[in-house]
Amino acid sequence: MNNDRYCVIMCGGVGSRFWPYSRTSMPKQFIDFMGTGRSLLQMTFDRLDGIVPVENFVIMTNAAYEGIVREQLPQISPSQILLEPARRNTAPCNAWAAWHIAARNPKAKIMVASSDHLIVRQDEFRARVEDAFDFLDSHDVLLTMGVKPNRPETGYGYIQVSDDVEGAFSLVKTFTEKPNEELAKVFLASGEFYWNSGMFFWRAQSIIDAMRKFAPEIADIMDGGSAQMLTSAEQDYFNNNYASCPNISIDFAVMEKSENVCVERVDIGWSDLGTWGALYEQLPKDEHRNVARGCHVLAYDSTGNIIATQSEKLVVVNGLNDYIVADTDDALLIMPLAEEQRLRNVVNEIRAELGEKHL
Repeated sequence: MNNDRYCVIMCGGVGSRFWPYSRTSMPKQFIDFMGTGRSLLQMTFDRLDGIVPVENFVIMTNAAYEGIVREQLPQISPSQILLEPARRNTAPCNAWAAWHIAARNPKAKIMVASSDHLIVRQDEFRARVEDAFDFLDSHDVLLTMGVKPNRPETGYGYIQVSDDVEGAFSLVKTFTEKPNEELAKVFLASGEFYWNSGMFFWRAQSIIDAMRKFAPEIADIMDGGSAQMLTSAEQDYFNNNYASCPNISIDFAVMEKSENVCVERVDIGWSDLGTWGALYEQLPKDEHRNVARGCHVLAYDSTGNIIATQSEKLVVVNGLNDYIVADTDDALLIMPLAEEQRLRNVVNEIRAELGEKHL
C-alpha cells in the first residue's frame, strides 16, 4: 500500500443551484442523485478506495455536517474529519488539510477531490490518478487534472496547455474562468484548452511553500496553529482563527500565480454536477428526451424536461419543453433549464424574504 498517498475530499458546499433538493441541512453531496444507492460523497470515496489507504483520507466539511459524514462513511475515523467553522472557499480549506497532513507525514503526496463530481469512466480515472501520484515522485509541481472538452461549455473554467513535460502531462499556460459561448467555441476548436476539473495533486511541502509565497495571510494562520496539529487543541485553534482567513479559491490564491503548475490531460467522462442541467445530461432519457427522477411521468407534447420528486408521485405534464420541475415536501420549483443560472439569486431572495425555513 502507498502510505505516502493522501486524499482530501472537500465536502462543505451547500449546493444552492440544486434547490429545492439540496438544502442547508442536507446539501447535494450527501444525496443519491444518480439512483445508485450511494451519495455523491460515497461515490467519490468509492472510486479512490484502494488507491489511497482508508486511514489517509481527510474529509473537509462544515461543522454542521459531521454527523452525516460519519453516517455515510463509517470507515473514516472522527480524527480524519476536519470541521470548518466558517465557509472560506477552497484556499483555506486546502491549506488546513496540507498543514494537518504534513504534521503526520512531511513527505506526503496529496490528491484533492470534490465530493460532488460524477466520473463515468471509473477504470480510466483510477489509472490516471495512479499516473498523477507517480508523476509527483519525480516532479516538484502543483498538478491539476484537465478534462478533454466535448462541447463549448460556459459553466466551467478552462486550462490552456503549453509545452509537454512527459506523456499526458503539460505545463499550464493560462487559466480562464467561465468564458462566454463565443470564446468557449474558440477554446474547443483550438485543441489547446481543457476543462479545469478542480482536482489537484501536490506534495504537502510544495503547497505549503506556495501558500507561504502567494497567500501569506492564510499561511500565517496555519503556521500559528502548527503546534496544535494532530492534538486535541487543533479544532479549537481553528474554531477561533479560521474565520480570519480570506475567502478565496485555491485557483485565485495559488494556482494562477505559481510558475510550477502542470496539467494532466485526461478523458474520464467527468461532470461537475453543479446544476440541474448538468444532472439532466447524465441521467437516462425517454424517447422524448425527458428525465424522470423519483416519479412516474406521463408527458404529452413535452420534451427535454427533468422532473424530480421525493415521494414517487405521478406527474402529468402537457406542452412543457426544456423545464426543471423539482418537487419536495415544502417547495416546488418550475423553471426553464435555459434560465437556471438565476436559481442562486432566487435562493438568496427566498432567504431574504422567508429566512431559512425553505432552505
